[in-house]
Amino acid sequence: MSLANVDLSNCDREPIHILGQIQSYGYLLAIHPETYTIVHASENIADLIGMSATQVLGQPLEDVVVKTALPAGRLMALLKADDPDRSWETLNPYPMTVNGQSLNLVVHQHERLIVLEWEPSTDTHDAGSSLALLNQRLITESLTEVQASQTLTELLQNTARRVKAITGFDRVMVYRFSADWHGQVIAEEKEDHLEPFLGLHYPASDIPKQARELYKVNLVRLIADVGSTPSRILSQPDWPDDKPLDLTHSVLRAVSPIHIEYLKNMGVQASMSISLIYQDELWGLISCHNTMPRFVDYPARRAAKFVSQLLSVALEFRKDKEDLAAQQLYQQAGQRLHEQLLLSDTIVRAITQFPTTALDVTNATGAALLFDGRLYLLGQTPDEPAIRAMADWMGTTNTTTSLETSQLPSLYPPAEGFREVGAGLLAIVLSRELNEYLFWFKPERIREVSWAGNPNKPITFNDSGAGKISPRTSFATWTEMVRNTSAPWSKAEVSAAVKLRDDALQIVNKQANEIRMLNQQLKLAYEELDAFSYTVSHDLRTPLSSIRCYSEILLEEYGQDLVPDAHSLLNKVIDSTDKMRRLIRHILYYSRMGRSELDTQYVDMDKLLNDIREEIMVAAQGRSLRLEIGDTPSIYADQLMILQLFTNLLGNAAKYTKLAQDGVVKVSGYQNDTEVVYAVEDNGIGFDMSQADKMFDLFKRLENARNFEGTGVGLTIVKRIIDRHQGKIWFQSAPNKGTTFFVSFPVR
Repeated sequence: MSLANVDLSNCDREPIHILGQIQSYGYLLAIHPETYTIVHASENIADLIGMSATQVLGQPLEDVVVKTALPAGRLMALLKADDPDRSWETLNPYPMTVNGQSLNLVVHQHERLIVLEWEPSTDTHDAGSSLALLNQRLITESLTEVQASQTLTELLQNTARRVKAITGFDRVMVYRFSADWHGQVIAEEKEDHLEPFLGLHYPASDIPKQARELYKVNLVRLIADVGSTPSRILSQPDWPDDKPLDLTHSVLRAVSPIHIEYLKNMGVQASMSISLIYQDELWGLISCHNTMPRFVDYPARRAAKFVSQLLSVALEFRKDKEDLAAQQLYQQAGQRLHEQLLLSDTIVRAITQFPTTALDVTNATGAALLFDGRLYLLGQTPDEPAIRAMADWMGTTNTTTSLETSQLPSLYPPAEGFREVGAGLLAIVLSRELNEYLFWFKPERIREVSWAGNPNKPITFNDSGAGKISPRTSFATWTEMVRNTSAPWSKAEVSAAVKLRDDALQIVNKQANEIRMLNQQLKLAYEELDAFSYTVSHDLRTPLSSIRCYSEILLEEYGQDLVPDAHSLLNKVIDSTDKMRRLIRHILYYSRMGRSELDTQYVDMDKLLNDIREEIMVAAQGRSLRLEIGDTPSIYADQLMILQLFTNLLGNAAKYTKLAQDGVVKVSGYQNDTEVVYAVEDNGIGFDMSQADKMFDLFKRLENARNFEGTGVGLTIVKRIIDRHQGKIWFQSAPNKGTTFFVSFPVR
């Protein structure tokens, strides 16, 4: 049988949020929020209200509940409450008794429907803990564990023990995802007769992408009885077939047949998962398994959700603390290298022959500088022919700034020949045209990885011969030797390397690069100059002239009738257009005469920034924006260019915070012995640092900025101004985490 006929992605494509069923222990109704008409109902609803799903579909909820044992007045008052700030999440659950049965009603609204779900309410648990004890112990002891645990491993192991003691599941595991989404059990508490899963790895396909996304939405997921028959969701007769009820936020959502088969293969009859989130991404799960069916009611699950959120905060705090310590160490080495670059006559001497070398900005065991045709080695590296061949390969890739990988042989097969010293590579590009690079190497880290069964899922075939991937049937430990892989590169290492690249390129450009690349730079400069001049002349001058002209007409024709404030405002408009026209003339002059002398002086940055702030805040009326100005040391520079530079940086920061509920822009500076550094920080949309090489390209805009007005010229101007002043510019950002731009200018 050919694998060409096998569906290898059926797990990833399974629509688990619209399975059309709920778990059998609960009941569901979905109503229209305006008419309160029942549009969806679980088939077992008759067991709750004594009326079948077909009888209630299409009927007003109020007409149905008055005929049943449901508390009609209370239920309708709840749904019709006129409270715009109402949050179902904070108000759930709603206890009620129906036909002598204690129930919890859980409500949520999604895709223009209100979904009502009833599930049993229990007062005791067979592990000997009451709901009150569950909530109190789980919360207070979890807080204590977070404070007392010395290491992350200790914290997670204690949490697994605590969750098992309170919930009574046979096995509680803490499961951590790796970069490729395969997972490993890093903490476990279990019954003695069960085989241990601690340390075992599970392939990424065990928890496919759509399931991971749902774990980010629903932090607690209960499967009470794997062997039960789910209840179908029926819809009113005229409901569109292509719009099934979306159960993304449902607490009763049924389980996919593939996952049911997976759990049965493991011998699991009930499970509960608690999500662990780090920086808005799924870091791992607390996974609870039971060999018998087990129901945990809503208040207990809500307490479990609190544990999830508490641990997520602890993870973020501890990980950020570790990252900050490493970042500070590498930054200190980077600052010393920067000082050496300023003092040295060559880049080679600065980063290879002083006590602090390029090796100190990462945790690599070897480094190599290929510059001006010669190769310089530090630490343990591949030999010279291997490095030169790899440099030639780098020139064939799309790498323009940096490349990092912990599996170099998978990208560059010849690297398998030197994997003992170079299975991991971090590279920065100094000049693709001149084949100049700085490389860091990490050695191969040979590991035995123990999988819970062979991670290659078996293939099953139906009667027609079509194949599909099925869950594993065996979870016996399966060991694999992993080679050609190094320790990963941290964000702090990559950031320090990119910063060193910027420092080195500044020196290279100052000493030699202008001459060696003069012809190519002139060609590019002329092309940019033509496009830039056209944009400024036609896109800015024409509307600016119209504004001035119309303002002068208003003053001339209606000046006598205008109130003093209006008269003053029109004069300010004319003054502003004059100011802008002068600015355009200077920009055009600067673009044409890039080598002309600068009109340098000490710039009063406090006045300049406050003037820019006033203009931005006027334009931002009607939205929540705060622009904070900190310390403002003077800069010795061309004042007009500095005005243009900070107008662009602050304007961009204000623009890209428009989607934030409360926009915040902060600007502040400091001065040391060699430079004045300013930082412009915002809480806007941010961007992926992998796109950083496009940041200063003329008319180039990042993908997530395309919905914002702009021309793609502003940051190009900023970069040219920085270059004219022998300064530096760099940045830090992450999607939806804001952006910080740094600019530095030499002290006079």
